[in-house]
Amino acid sequence: MAREDSVLTSSAAHSRDPTHDIDWSVPIGFKYRHPRSHVKYTWRKDAGWDAGILVTSPHTVTMDIAATALHYGQTCFEGLKAFRMKDGKIRIFRPELNALRLQASCRACMMEAPSVDTFLEALRRVVEDNLDYVPPQGSTGSMYIRPFVIGTGPQLGLSPALEFQFIILVNPVGPYYAGGMGSPVKAIIAHSLDRAAPHGTGSTKVGGNYAPVFASTAAASAKGFTVNLFLDAQTNSKVEEFATSNFAACKRRPDGTVVYVTPRSESILKGVTNRSCAELASRQFGWLVERRDIPWEEVKEFDEVVATGTAVTMTPIGEIHREVKRPGKKVKVTDDSGALTGYYDWDKDEEVEVGASVNVEVIKFEQEPTEFRKLYNAVVDLQKGELPGWEKYGWMWPADGL
Repeated sequence: MAREDSVLTSSAAHSRDPTHDIDWSVPIGFKYRHPRSHVKYTWRKDAGWDAGILVTSPHTVTMDIAATALHYGQTCFEGLKAFRMKDGKIRIFRPELNALRLQASCRACMMEAPSVDTFLEALRRVVEDNLDYVPPQGSTGSMYIRPFVIGTGPQLGLSPALEFQFIILVNPVGPYYAGGMGSPVKAIIAHSLDRAAPHGTGSTKVGGNYAPVFASTAAASAKGFTVNLFLDAQTNSKVEEFATSNFAACKRRPDGTVVYVTPRSESILKGVTNRSCAELASRQFGWLVERRDIPWEEVKEFDEVVATGTAVTMTPIGEIHREVKRPGKKVKVTDDSGALTGYYDWDKDEEVEVGASVNVEVIKFEQEPTEFRKLYNAVVDLQKGELPGWEKYGWMWPADGL
């Protein structure tokens, strides 16, 4: 395997202060920028994981043309963030949970996973070398961190690779959806695509879960929708998650108690942000938390609905449109099975559907997301070190900062 041509061994020469190469006074968006460096570890069957290297150039990956990542989708990734906090230190939000989830994704694809200790070591190395790319304290930005594992070893047969790379790239970002809590978005449930099947890989962050929703996302955007929402594939009757993030809702009981409701399913991603919102809602505000099946018919009873995840943190949903298909009749292109022509033609043995129709159900959330805005502010304040007692949660790593 080719080695990258520039390797760092120390970050001592780099400033901790935000770089002047980026204008932090304007929105920086959620887009890729080449960092100073990324970190790379390689696993080989005969040697295990190496000691890892910091790479400054090029920000590319070299692999065999028969690599399993390219042909069989042996890829998985994570997403987490680092923040420049009130005390001037830089910390990362709950990275141990991402390390464990990466291991689960690797197991799903029979890939070698870094240990939690290796994951945290790699995080420290790459973030310390790019401290000046962490947005300034007080801004709406953060450092987005993307760890991933790919099969770089070649296999022609359907077998796992004998070589894997574990890489972490870092990138300064602004909010995923620019409007934040003040701009509710529209979601759509398309009748033509299921995100994940029961007993499948929906609970992991394998690459194959994401590319298939690109087309439906583009179609939704063309219709004026921001995000897709998916129901369970088995019954199409229970809410699962958004294309970009988890689903969460709240309702107020007659006695004033607020209940945080989020789906429980083996087909959805175990979101770190969703988990943190639920735990913080309980510990900070005394909300009740329910993880359970959410029938589609119940959604109209919620007071507020949000999409919640690392990239979006929390985005209010203003409307959900559900396409409901009324099936038509299946008609064969031809009934010729070969008896008339003397041979079978596969292309002619196809069915088309005629007479189908699609109705749309719409649920609107008219009131301001006041409860979720309060929770959102608490999450953001904790990540910035401005929430009183943030230390007691033990969520910002490392405790003494970078």
